[in-house]
Amino acid sequence: MIKIRLARHGKKNDPFYKIVAIEGKRKREGKALDNLGFWHPKSNTKEVEKKKIKEWVNKGAQITKGAAKIIGKI
Repeated sequence: MIKIRLARHGKKNDPFYKIVAIEGKRKREGKALDNLGFWHPKSNTKEVEKKKIKEWVNKGAQITKGAAKIIGKI
């Protein structure tokens, strides 16, 4: 099952997250199928490619709770 979720990157005490489409059983930093955006919590910057997210949802991907909060309404 494909999931749209957050992948943590960055350094200690300064994380940033990529929004990715990934196989559900892969690790948090595992190889993603597609990058769909990013979120940097310290500066509260985010960039979301809603068109790509809609395509993945139409293919059957599920959005996790954490990613849904950042993405907002599609």
